[in-house]
Amino acid sequence: MAAVKLIEYEEASPEVRAVYDDIMTTRKVDTVNNFWKAIANDPATLRRTWESLKQIMQPGALDPLTKELLYIAVSVSNGCGYCIASHTAAARKRGMTDEMFHELMAVIGMASETNRLATGYQVEIDAGLR
Repeated sequence: MAAVKLIEYEEASPEVRAVYDDIMTTRKVDTVNNFWKAIANDPATLRRTWESLKQIMQPGALDPLTKELLYIAVSVSNGCGYCIASHTAAARKRGMTDEMFHELMAVIGMASETNRLATGYQVEIDAGLR
């Protein structure tokens, strides 16, 4: 259960509805996720977060699938189940296969393990890596 009331489209202010409309148009969906409904309690945060996400996730030097895979990796590392689910679904829509997902999980797991080992051993960074 969310810590705040989810703001449904029908009860949203015109400002919030405008952001919801942009989300649905941009993502080609007919509803907005609960994440957006929760942060809509603060319309400024809703608008700012959506605009930033929309800008960052658009095609650039990295293609949209790569960006979704990175988002999944960070979400797994941060332990955000909601973002894992949301961006896994988005990655699948952009072409992520089961094999890609399994390989991604292996890379995330390996990076997490070696990060903890390097941190625990307090390994000094090699001169050649600087």
